[in-house]
Amino acid sequence: MLLIAVALLMVSFGLAQSAPAQEIRKTAAKPTIVLVHGAWADASNWNGVVTRLQGDGYTVAAVANPLRSLSGDAAYVRAYLETVEGPIVLVGHSYGGAVISNAAAGDPDVKALVYVNAFAPDQGETATALAGPDSALSVADPTTVFDFVPAALPPTPATDLYLKRATVSASFATGLSARDKALVAATQRPATVGALNEPSGTPAWRTIRSWYLLGTRDAIIPPGAQRAMAERAGSAVTEYDAGHLGLITAPGTVTRAIERAARASVR
Repeated sequence: MLLIAVALLMVSFGLAQSAPAQEIRKTAAKPTIVLVHGAWADASNWNGVVTRLQGDGYTVAAVANPLRSLSGDAAYVRAYLETVEGPIVLVGHSYGGAVISNAAAGDPDVKALVYVNAFAPDQGETATALAGPDSALSVADPTTVFDFVPAALPPTPATDLYLKRATVSASFATGLSARDKALVAATQRPATVGALNEPSGTPAWRTIRSWYLLGTRDAIIPPGAQRAMAERAGSAVTEYDAGHLGLITAPGTVTRAIERAARASVR
């Protein structure tokens, strides 16, 4: 009887140990999610998405996008990706989409690209041109929507562009409260003229599967422009009722789309 009891205890102990091990293996199998913000933003724009992804067991990094030049920004993100072990799902919002399109090219660890209201340029294309004539930023007099630093005109490639507070309120941060719009306007990080007008290199979406969240109320990258880029890239498209900052106003929808891409990437 004693031997039987000991044997049962050993079996029970073994089972108790196997469950955590299985959970560890399950967590390790999930790709790392790397999030890249766009212009006039910082990594905190992803906060609502990050907390949800972490709650679902994903390792997440919302990296700082320098916003200095497309090639330089892509090189920075690519260098970060080299520090990540295992499969990666790379996500870009707005101008961040152009960055991930260049950063992931030739990286075998990037298993999926996710574009959130984002630019998905082909070789030789620029973010400014892709926004198209219907964008709220495509105006005859850019001084009506941007503040320039330094203020001397005409701007150079190194000139920083800030959105005017009125532009943030009316076009960029639609769907947010007046208080949150004021916060976005006050904390924005500028992009350079050169970054937004630098031609893209060979895009990663030619060889890596992609998903696209299309904000149907976006005034910065109009829905028609988003749809054209998504269809050309062969992306799986999800339309959602959001403006340009859908990652803030609809973090649950954005998270679910990222997780769909993540699950598909490890099959």
